[in-house]
Amino acid sequence: MKLLKTFLVLLVYVFASQTSNTDLRAQSGDMNLMTEFSLFYEAHKNKQFDQWTLEKGFNVVNTDPTQFVKYNPFTKMEEIIFFIHDSVATTTDQEKEALADTVIYLYDVAAKYDTKKAGYYLARKGYVLETWKGADPDAVIAAYEAAISAGDVQDDYKDRLGLVFSQNASDENDYKMKALDLYSQLSEAQPDNERWLVRIEQLAENIDELVDITGKSWYLSKENIEKAWKYASTCIRAQNWEKAKEPLEFLTVKSPDVINYWKQLASAYDKLGENDNSINAYKKLIELQPDGRENYVNLALVYKKIDQLAVARTYLRKASSVSPDWDYPYYIEASLYEQAVRNCMGVKFEFNDKLVFQLAVESYRIARGKGGQFATLSAERIDALSNSIPQKEDYFFRKLSSGESVKIDGSCYGWIQKTVTVP
Repeated sequence: MKLLKTFLVLLVYVFASQTSNTDLRAQSGDMNLMTEFSLFYEAHKNKQFDQWTLEKGFNVVNTDPTQFVKYNPFTKMEEIIFFIHDSVATTTDQEKEALADTVIYLYDVAAKYDTKKAGYYLARKGYVLETWKGADPDAVIAAYEAAISAGDVQDDYKDRLGLVFSQNASDENDYKMKALDLYSQLSEAQPDNERWLVRIEQLAENIDELVDITGKSWYLSKENIEKAWKYASTCIRAQNWEKAKEPLEFLTVKSPDVINYWKQLASAYDKLGENDNSINAYKKLIELQPDGRENYVNLALVYKKIDQLAVARTYLRKASSVSPDWDYPYYIEASLYEQAVRNCMGVKFEFNDKLVFQLAVESYRIARGKGGQFATLSAERIDALSNSIPQKEDYFFRKLSSGESVKIDGSCYGWIQKTVTVP
């Protein structure tokens, strides 16, 4: 009972916040603030964590703490209150409630006078409201949000805010979207921190719901570039290219020089079979990034898909000029020749068809010789075509000698404009 009375005395200082500073100074009478602070400071240094020490601290805090802020009186008083709250076994629930109200009042005063640490004090206020008092979620949220607005808040408090959002999300509020925004910002700032990715995934029952959440968040703030990218990137993760298209188109309009936006949009168009749009997007990428070898190959692959093989080969050669040691353009060029045969070959397998397969083999050999990622696949294709290329008897019956050049002709193969040398 004596301890409870002690804590109830401390609450007098909470109600003192309703009194003007002039009245407080008048009430202090002849109190010497320097003496009161010195007594408090020495008692704290000597680990005298009790009601008497807190009274001395509050005598200063409730009068005029301005000149003492540099000595961190607020965090010292906080330390005493937390010690009593957590370490005194006889502290009752009523006493803990009194301590909670006292430290909350202390944080409000501290944020006013020690403005550089306002974010810390307000975050701690949110923590006490949440964990000591079990306060209404709206009050907890308001404290944490005020702390973040004040700046310099540890990520753990931001995480606590996100968890309060997610635990109290419902159809009647926008807490789920607020949590997603918060964790998305943390993830963008710390892309290697798995905690934020886990939190994002926990917000939704599945990736499709996450797509819907990020989409709603963007539609509520349609000019917000960050929200558009969050929506687009979530759609990409879900491989929902149709939905990814809209925010990506918006982003390329708003930020036309951002290469990544164009890459993702070109890829989305490609996967959706919007070939003309995909071609235009890859050409824009080439304009923005002329040394980007992948841009030329990706554009070539779109032209390959629509059977514009000559144009595809042109861009493959541009890729090779940018990166001469890269095996991929040669591998794709070889596949163009194979595709040409499939497109042109009639009922009968003609000599010209074999010559084009020979071109494919020669291109595969170049790719294999580069020793890159496609070396093994190139070797496999060479073996697969070994019986489809001209054999000795094909040259013999046509009276073609070793070293002689044979032109590939025919209307279907006219775009190739190459010759094969007789082995």
